[in-house]
Amino acid sequence: QVQLVESGGGSVQPGESLTLSCAASHLSLDYYAIGWFRQAPGKAREGVACISGAESRTFVADSVKDRFAISRDYAKNTVNLQMNSLKPEDTAVYYCAARVYSGTYATLDKFKYDYWGQGTQVTVSS
Repeated sequence: QVQLVESGGGSVQPGESLTLSCAASHLSLDYYAIGWFRQAPGKAREGVACISGAESRTFVADSVKDRFAISRDYAKNTVNLQMNSLKPEDTAVYYCAARVYSGTYATLDKFKYDYWGQGTQVTVSS
């Protein structure tokens, strides 16, 4: 059974950084695309960044493009989300998700993802 476990969330002040990690079990990152999504209270879940299974092509949402980056650690079978210059509006539960897809196209369409983690809370507040 595919399992995704997020870690690295917490409470930080505006302008600080956090790195979230998504540990994947029972799947090979070569054959899955991984996406990071977030959901703030009262809002819909939105895509933040994703990385394809093949060639590790990445896509980052315009809203965070200059501050967030996604990367893959093959040795640890994890996908990391580096978040810099955090703002209060980044406060949300962050989820990682896996899509059975070995191509190079990276999408933030949440309905295309097959497996989801439980989420990790990120709070940005002064």
